Amino acid sequence: MSDIRIQNLQKPVAVAEYLFRRLHQIGIRSIHGLPGDFNLVALDYIPKAGLKWVGSVNELNAAYAADGYARAKGISAIVTTFGVGELSALNGIAGAHAEHIPVVHIVGCPSTISQKNGMLLHHTLGNGDFHVFANMSVHVSCEVAKLTRPGEIAAQIDHALRECWVRSRPVYIWLPTDMVEKQVEGARLDAEIDLAEEENDNPEREDYVVNVVLRALNDAQRPVILVDACAIRHRVLGEVQDLIAKTGLPVYVTPMGKGAVDETSPTYGGVYTGSASPPAVAAGVEGADLVLSIGSLKSDFNTAGFSYHTSQLNTIDLHSTHCVVRYSEYPGVAMRGVLRKVTERVDASKLVRTPVAAVVNAVEENRDDSKTVTQAWFWPRFGEFLRSGDIVVTETGTANFGIWETKFPAGVTGLSQVFWGSIGWAVGAAQGAALAAKDLGLDERTILMVGDGSFQLTAQELSTMIRHKLRVTIFLINNDGFTIERWIHGMTAEYNDIARWNYTALPAAFGAATTGKQTWAKTFKIKTKDELEKLLKNKEFAQAKGMQFVELFMPKEDAPRGLRITTEIAAKNNARTE
Repeated sequence: MSDIRIQNLQKPVAVAEYLFRRLHQIGIRSIHGLPGDFNLVALDYIPKAGLKWVGSVNELNAAYAADGYARAKGISAIVTTFGVGELSALNGIAGAHAEHIPVVHIVGCPSTISQKNGMLLHHTLGNGDFHVFANMSVHVSCEVAKLTRPGEIAAQIDHALRECWVRSRPVYIWLPTDMVEKQVEGARLDAEIDLAEEENDNPEREDYVVNVVLRALNDAQRPVILVDACAIRHRVLGEVQDLIAKTGLPVYVTPMGKGAVDETSPTYGGVYTGSASPPAVAAGVEGADLVLSIGSLKSDFNTAGFSYHTSQLNTIDLHSTHCVVRYSEYPGVAMRGVLRKVTERVDASKLVRTPVAAVVNAVEENRDDSKTVTQAWFWPRFGEFLRSGDIVVTETGTANFGIWETKFPAGVTGLSQVFWGSIGWAVGAAQGAALAAKDLGLDERTILMVGDGSFQLTAQELSTMIRHKLRVTIFLINNDGFTIERWIHGMTAEYNDIARWNYTALPAAFGAATTGKQTWAKTFKIKTKDELEKLLKNKEFAQAKGMQFVELFMPKEDAPRGLRITTEIAAKNNARTE
């Protein structure tokens, strides 16, 4: 007997085809993940939708890569299998949730019939509960869509993808094997999902906030703008740039806001990190009588251990879901609308502009007489190597703190996981970011800065970079262990030591041609300043046509200034008993 629900469909398509075509429509071109028996049939539909299957070496790396892809491209997707696969990815998905990254997590799961019958299937806990893993993901997803009723599936998919984009958080899509080829209404695909954010639901409240901001700007004698992570994550950088251009006010960024603004602008004042800030930056922000904070995420490492010295009485916070003016909160008033109206209505001639100290890459100021490559000297020197269009990925550890001392050229994208801080994230994220650049048709360099300890957690992702011929330059900082942990506690403790690998042998071990006419990956060992200078000035190295793997030796106990200050505060916080 024919199914009347299918007979009434105008353009019947399989669920998997509908899902993957929707992913293509919202801008995704590559799908990360690993195959498993509960998702295999669904994977057959990926190329049919014009998408590319990436494949990764494990689900955790795939989740990190999806995170990096979304940061560079706007949104991403990962496919895992039920239980063993999705749980392996969960740490990476949790990081995306914490850091406001839109990732679509699709999980192939047992059929609804198997679930109904409580079958003792592999990848289960053997207790008949097939929802236990999805229930875990509820806490790190802004939407969970269980695709079990064909008549509702298309709407569920559309809603989940819109939520992922608008809220900039992961969503979880549960796809049973017997639903993969069920037919749904393909006519819906003729109209793309409306991803536009809703206007603020209370125009009067929004106008009130705008008027308060305008009055505060007009009255202030030392106003500044402070740009943070959620300005990037919730895609208001265009509005931020318009505001900066019109007002000409001094602008600073946080560590998580690095790369959000043009650092070559004469109004750019540097990276504000509370007690870890350079004196000129601290004076500029803490001496302000109005801080217009955009998209703040005041985590411990983003604030150098909660060491801000600013007053809420002098602060206006603009967020994606609400605004806070001094001590008054305005729910439902999102920052995009406020920023646009403030920019439209502000009279720049009435504003007081305080000059900022010039931000430079202080290379010579941090050069000493030794041949050793030090953290203090390296990060400013690295800034001189960068060029517009670069994507710079920094790992939790010395790199995340050292990059504070690097002045970016205009147009550099900085990616870091300061809040979640899962070591090893950056290797996968660099793969995802480089793939996103390739999918966008950009001929740009992706540069990964990673410590040896972090690298050892996710080194296998070199294999995926090599497999897809991604243009990645890797600076592996060999400082013999977990330096950030050494500075928090246990400078000489055995648990902060790691095995010593032959790092430059790894590209070849993972399949890259490193010699002969087909050389694609090049490796370098750098132990002195002069060797590094020669490498960074090499034109062929600067072109970065393939993979470049640089093992850069630094002293074990050396650390950037910001890391030393922040870890000292962190150690004190960890030791508190009341």
